[in-house]
Amino acid sequence: MAASELYTKFARVWIPDPEEVWKSAELLKDYKPGDKVLLLHLEDGKDLEYCLDPKTKELPHLRNPDILVGENDLTALSYLHEPAVLHNLRVRFIDSKLIYTYCGIVLVAINPYEQLPIYGEDIINAYSGQNMGDMDPHIFAVAEEAYKQMARDERNQSIIVSGESGAGKTVSAKYAMRYFATVSGSASEANVEEKVLASNPIMESIGNAKTTRNDNSSRFGKYIEIGFDKRYRIIGANMRTYLLEKSRVVFQAEEERNYHIFYQLCASANLPEFKALRLGDANNFHYTNQGGSPVIEGVDDAKEMAHTRQACTLLGISESYQMGIFRILAGILHLGNVVFMSRDSDSCTIPPKHEPLSIFCDLMGVAFEEMSHWLCHRKLATATETYIKPISKLQATNARDALAKHIYAKLFNWIVDHVNQALHSAVKQHSFIGVLDIYGFETFEINSFEQFCINYANEKLQQQFNMHVFKLEQEEYMKEQIPWTLIDFYDNQPCINLIESKLGILDLLDEECKMPKGTDDTWAQKLYNTHLNKCALFEKPRLSNKAFIIQHFADKVEYQCEGFLEKNKDTVFEEQIKVLKSSKFKMLPELFQDDEKAISPTSATSSGRTPLTRTPSKPTKGRPGQTAKEHKKTVGHQFRNSLHLLMETLNATTPHYVRCIKPNDFKFPFTFDEKRAVQQLRACGVLETIRISAAGFPSRWTYQEFFSRYRVLMKQKDVLSDRKQTCKNVLEKLIVDKDKYQFGKTKIFFRAGQVAYLEKLRADKLRAACIRIQKTIRGWLLRKKYLRMRKAAITVQRYVRGHQARCYAKFLRRTKAATIIQKYWRMYVARRRYKIMRTAAIVLQSYLRGYLARNRYHKILREHKAVIIQKWVRGWLARTYYRRSIHAIIYLQCCFRRMMAKRELKKLKIEARSVERYKKLHIGMENKIMQLQRKVDEQNKDYKCLMEKLTNLEGTYNSETEKLRSDLERLQLSEEEAKIATGRVLSLQEEIAKLRKDLEQTRSEKKSIEEHADRYKQETEQLVSNLKEENTLLKQEKEALNHRIVEQAKEMTETMEKKLVEETKQLELDLNDERLRYQNLLNEFSRLEERYDDLKEEMTLMVNVPKPGHKRTDSTHSSNESEYTFSSEIAETEDIPSRTEEPSEKKVPLDMSLFLKLQKRVTELEQEKQVMQDELDRKEEQVLRSKAKEEERPQIRGAELEYESLKRQELESENKKLKNELNELRKALSEKSSPEVTAPGAPAYRVLMEQLTSVSEELDVRKEEVLILRSQLVSQKEAIQPKNTMTDSTILLEDVQKMKDKGEIAQAYIGLKETNRLLESQLQSQKRSHENEAEALRGEIQSLKEENNRQQQLLAQNLQLPPEARIEASLQHEITRLTNENLDLMEQLEKQDKTVRKLKKQLKVFAKKIGELEVGQMENVSPGQIIDEPIRPVNIPRKEKDFQGMLEYKKEDEQKLVKNLILELKPRGVAVNLIPGLPAYILFMCVRHADYLNDDQKVRSLLTSTINSIKKVLKKRGDDFETVSFWLSNTCRFLHCLKQYSGEEGFMKHNTSRQNEHCLTNFDLAEYRQVLSDLAIQIYQQLVRVLENILQPMIVSGMLEHETIQGVSGVKPTGLRKRTSSIADEGTYTLDSILRQLNSFHSVMCQHGMDPELIKQVVKQMFYIVGAVTLNNLLLRKDMCSWSKGMQIRYNVSQLEEWLRDKNLMNSGAKETLEPLIQAAQLLQVKKKTDDDAEAICSMCNALTTAQIVKVLNLYTPVNEFEERVSVSFIRTIQMRLRDRKDSPQLLMDAKHIFPVTFPFNPSSLALETIQIPASLGLGFISRV
Repeated sequence: MAASELYTKFARVWIPDPEEVWKSAELLKDYKPGDKVLLLHLEDGKDLEYCLDPKTKELPHLRNPDILVGENDLTALSYLHEPAVLHNLRVRFIDSKLIYTYCGIVLVAINPYEQLPIYGEDIINAYSGQNMGDMDPHIFAVAEEAYKQMARDERNQSIIVSGESGAGKTVSAKYAMRYFATVSGSASEANVEEKVLASNPIMESIGNAKTTRNDNSSRFGKYIEIGFDKRYRIIGANMRTYLLEKSRVVFQAEEERNYHIFYQLCASANLPEFKALRLGDANNFHYTNQGGSPVIEGVDDAKEMAHTRQACTLLGISESYQMGIFRILAGILHLGNVVFMSRDSDSCTIPPKHEPLSIFCDLMGVAFEEMSHWLCHRKLATATETYIKPISKLQATNARDALAKHIYAKLFNWIVDHVNQALHSAVKQHSFIGVLDIYGFETFEINSFEQFCINYANEKLQQQFNMHVFKLEQEEYMKEQIPWTLIDFYDNQPCINLIESKLGILDLLDEECKMPKGTDDTWAQKLYNTHLNKCALFEKPRLSNKAFIIQHFADKVEYQCEGFLEKNKDTVFEEQIKVLKSSKFKMLPELFQDDEKAISPTSATSSGRTPLTRTPSKPTKGRPGQTAKEHKKTVGHQFRNSLHLLMETLNATTPHYVRCIKPNDFKFPFTFDEKRAVQQLRACGVLETIRISAAGFPSRWTYQEFFSRYRVLMKQKDVLSDRKQTCKNVLEKLIVDKDKYQFGKTKIFFRAGQVAYLEKLRADKLRAACIRIQKTIRGWLLRKKYLRMRKAAITVQRYVRGHQARCYAKFLRRTKAATIIQKYWRMYVARRRYKIMRTAAIVLQSYLRGYLARNRYHKILREHKAVIIQKWVRGWLARTYYRRSIHAIIYLQCCFRRMMAKRELKKLKIEARSVERYKKLHIGMENKIMQLQRKVDEQNKDYKCLMEKLTNLEGTYNSETEKLRSDLERLQLSEEEAKIATGRVLSLQEEIAKLRKDLEQTRSEKKSIEEHADRYKQETEQLVSNLKEENTLLKQEKEALNHRIVEQAKEMTETMEKKLVEETKQLELDLNDERLRYQNLLNEFSRLEERYDDLKEEMTLMVNVPKPGHKRTDSTHSSNESEYTFSSEIAETEDIPSRTEEPSEKKVPLDMSLFLKLQKRVTELEQEKQVMQDELDRKEEQVLRSKAKEEERPQIRGAELEYESLKRQELESENKKLKNELNELRKALSEKSSPEVTAPGAPAYRVLMEQLTSVSEELDVRKEEVLILRSQLVSQKEAIQPKNTMTDSTILLEDVQKMKDKGEIAQAYIGLKETNRLLESQLQSQKRSHENEAEALRGEIQSLKEENNRQQQLLAQNLQLPPEARIEASLQHEITRLTNENLDLMEQLEKQDKTVRKLKKQLKVFAKKIGELEVGQMENVSPGQIIDEPIRPVNIPRKEKDFQGMLEYKKEDEQKLVKNLILELKPRGVAVNLIPGLPAYILFMCVRHADYLNDDQKVRSLLTSTINSIKKVLKKRGDDFETVSFWLSNTCRFLHCLKQYSGEEGFMKHNTSRQNEHCLTNFDLAEYRQVLSDLAIQIYQQLVRVLENILQPMIVSGMLEHETIQGVSGVKPTGLRKRTSSIADEGTYTLDSILRQLNSFHSVMCQHGMDPELIKQVVKQMFYIVGAVTLNNLLLRKDMCSWSKGMQIRYNVSQLEEWLRDKNLMNSGAKETLEPLIQAAQLLQVKKKTDDDAEAICSMCNALTTAQIVKVLNLYTPVNEFEERVSVSFIRTIQMRLRDRKDSPQLLMDAKHIFPVTFPFNPSSLALETIQIPASLGLGFISRV
């Protein structure tokens, strides 16, 4: 169809724009031929009339469909033009954050100015081995393509990296070299790849600098050849450099820096080793402070200096050479500070003792006077004379700068040469890959000689690039047999001729340099005269006579002629060079001694390559011959030669192109400046590639891809079985113009725009189909909606009418109810009113009657009180009268009686005076006097007593008096208090009166209070009700709070449980990490062990020549070595293994170490025996003392003697044990007679060391026994002391004092005497027994003494013997002694052994016969034997019952056993025909028999041979899944058997009683269990690697590429870098292939009897590999990130889950490993527009990292126009929501990760005695026991 037909309404086009370069617009009406104006609608909403060019009438470029925007390859675009390329790059760079894009064979790399996580080792592994179109564009893909083509085509490769300064060329080159170093590795252990990478920091420090465009700009070009051997491993490298910018050493523009190395030196000036350089801050030096920017943000120059020095050390540059380099660089800095003082206009001088020059001379080792002189003078030579001429200050400054540049250039070349020497390999190079990091096309405001050379080099490279692209395009057409028409492309050969041909610019420049008075002006005039108006590419500026313009392939560039001649000459004074050559500093003359070789671009190195250095110096004029001619070569001439050599190298290789683009000049991350990008795209040839592709047939489809994509445009009758014919028929109908397409052998070629037209037809067809589907669905939906509305209306009517009826009935009921309520309410109101009135009347009556009754009561009360008062008054008056009358009567009686008494007294007085009276009175007086006298005496006595009592009473009286006085005083005080109290009582009475009054008032107030109380009560009741309501509310709130607290408690409990679960998970993760770390270390150990074995084999093949008829077998190692190293291998011969002697040079250090150990041990034994001797002496003395005391006080306790006898018996048993151990030692020595027995690791040596250890332990035990005996003797001494001690006598004396009768004392004495006799008799009997025991002890002590003396003599003799004979002498002596002592025992043992052997032989015979009978091999038994054994059928069950589940073999048959059972066993036959794990059971039964015999050597040998044989089998057939699976299951079964029958309680829970009887009895094999566990881990890891290698090729094809659901996804257009579709390829893998392989793995593991838990772990690992590889490829393939592909992935995952369900493996954790892949597939299918969608994505994708989520969203690509891309704002929203998520920044999953494996204990229920050994195993030499 015509191109104009595509310009219809709504078609989108590109129009030029001065700001954005190209702007998108949309047509508002169809274009018709002849229209001069297009009506356009811009994206910003404005309308525009676009005028067409009246001359060309070219229409604006059409815009590609959105489905094609963001393609990996620009050649996949339907419309190939500049705006399409620019827009595609911008969308990928800004929206998708993708910096790499293919443009045919070119990789376009845009500098992101940001660190991206796409260069890790996981990314390298992902790209390794992939085709270039399989994955997204990447520098690693280009490197992999170069590496693959080198290996496949046997042709050298080149990667050409070009671009502007700051575009990222150096970084791209470094990543390419890192890829080669990582993928290929090195052929030796010299770490060549590390050296290759280490050259980068060195070259960056001396060749890179900060510019206004780039902080790390390379100021030289370099071409690095990385050499490979025949196995394509790195063996070395070589570097060529081009055009170092020497002017930067002496001058830097504003905001720029000198080379990094100078600032690194200044930053490290404080280091001790740099003190002698006398450096300081960079601002102090003229050569480093001109730019005014000495610091780069984010760069630490001191750290960079450390990296540079480390790299130098790695490359073999010694410390002294490094300091020499730094010394020269420091000298250059000091040279820049040299100042010249003008004498006159033509001469200058340097101040004397000028410090900078003095430091420079000291560092360079030259004389100050000479250097000062030649810096200010120059030598002129004529034909006859030589003149020394002073120079001006300006000339001197220029000469100083030229010298600094020359020194730096020489040092640069010297470093490059030494780097090449370090990278050079002695191995012959088979092929190489070159990486060219060279400057791109440059144009500045002022362009000089450097820009001219750079652009000249780019012209040459562009020519080579155009020819290569043209060639590839031609090959493609010829391959597909399409008619080739010559495509016109830009040829820049005229421009190259202008520069390098005869009388070209360089030729005229060299000629002018040879002229004595040549200047830049004269050279410019020659250029004008030669080329102006003669060459269309050469122009002269209008306003300048000192510049010229060249039309390069990229742009016009104006060059200023000023400085061309000087830079081309590169002048330096010869005399200054001579001064430097005479330096005492050895390294400095070394820089200048080989000028010819350093300058010549054709000089060859020892490696056969030609290193080119682009920094030559001006030759000295005094050197004659060829050297002088070489020095006359100008910089331009040398650069041209080196460029020709480079082009020859590139033409001899297959080139790969990387074009680096600088997106903006401000180094802003992910900011795209269209103007700058277009300039670089034009300059780097990308648009030229597009133009060449667009000139032919740029769009290319395979027939299957075309059919799959455009099947929708075909009718059913058009579809034929032949896809090619079908496509031809359809295309003839769709595109009338046959020139728009061509049919090739495998592809259809379309011209530009035709794919877009087909996409338009496809979209229209799909749109029409969508409209029809929408029409039908909308009609169906509306009909459904109408029916639902009609049904709803009827239902609403029904419910409304029912509601109205119910409302009317409710109204009637309410009316009737209201009437009834009114009746009852009125009745209630009347009754209530009546009750109120009645209650009021009754209340009034009650109050009135109460009032009247109270009045009557008060009246009666008053009358009653008055009567009482009268009664009491009348009684008081009567009593008063009576008391007065009684008082008067008593007074009268007293007076009368007093008178009568007086009269009687007078009478008595008169009678007393008469004598008779006295006589009468004194009759009988004498007698009474006597009596009275006696009574007087008695009374005197009583008086005395009374006086005493009186005295006592007086004392008591006085005290009582005092008490009474005090009481009186207290009573007085009480009286006073009583008085006071009385007054107080009065006052209280008054108060009582007042209170009575108050009481009356209170009573009156009480009524008012009661009234108030009633009111208050009512208020209180109301308040209480309110409070109750509030209380109810509070209770409710309380309940709510309680409920809330309960919920919070539940939440806290749940939170704590979650935390506990998380902590548990974390602990499990930590445990898994530790287990993984251990297993990784084990894997690394296994790898190193294999590496060691390989090296050992290589050394054996290279060094040792085996003798005929002799094969070396491994020596027996010690138990520790066999358990942890197992480095020895089993000899393949079946002969009896013979031990080879160790080399003599190995025996000496072993014997010396043995001698030192034994000498130290002998010293310790002597010390211990001396202590033993002292203890025995003290023991003997104690026995003697105890004997003397026993004779005096003979008493001993029988219990202690029994204890002593028991201890002696224990000592005797220990002695016998020692004798038995020495017997074992004697046997070991008698069996081993070779010299190896003395070597460490030999059995005799081990037995010796064990014997020495046991002897030391025995000595410790003996010392403890001596201490116990001594304590026992002390206790015996105390026990036999007599009872009649002082304590006993005192007790007896006290008893005697208590006795009061002598008879009792006598009886007690007699009883004690009899008791003493009895005790004495008992003591005598015990004394005799003790003497016998003591005699025996003395005899034993004496024997111990003699034994110790012999041991000392033996050790003394041994010390005098040499180390070899010492051990044998001591052992022989000990063996002889013990042999003599145990001769009788040996005879008895021999008798018992004979009996046992006889019984064993009989048992073997019967067991063998029973086994033969059970297997069914009755032909081997003769009929006579059957007749002779009639009772054998009766004995069969008895023999079966007695079978112990052990297998016996001879020692010499061990190799045969291992060979038949392990090395030559076929897993397939064993797995199918026999019980699972049979080899493991057989090996364990052999181990059981060795344990039964107590033969540790046999156990060690068998286990060591078994482990080494398994390793050997796995090493030989380690790629066979069946073999690895078989031995993994058998190793685990062997390990479980060792646990199950170990005798440990934890492993015996599930055993039967019979199995418990089969437990090991003599040896603890826990250490061997650990070794077997490690071996099982190694086998498991090998199994994982095997299945990974099998599954790896299937995963991507089966899980991603194959369309399991046909027709869901269409194929998008592809470009040159495309991947062949796998839709119809029969050889590709599908999901069914993966499932079949999984079934195969599972069935093999089940057949081999692998533990179910282990099978689950293997399946989990397999599914992890599938998920990880699939997800990684999805993250690196933009074409796979679509909605339809997400559906395919989810379907495939569901099939895998179904497989897990069928195998009952859903609980294996395998499904969880697919969770990241499932979430990625869901992410491709969910909506991605609103914030709710973002929230859903964040919550859904918890198994994906933030980087993975963002990557999938960036890569999401619609396959059809109906899908929409993910907006940038949505991706930013996702990033904001996920910014707090703490996850790994790593993009890809670690597909090599292996989960830590565990081997849960799985006991076997199989009884060992029931296992039969089939004859097919060839194990007839072993017998059942």
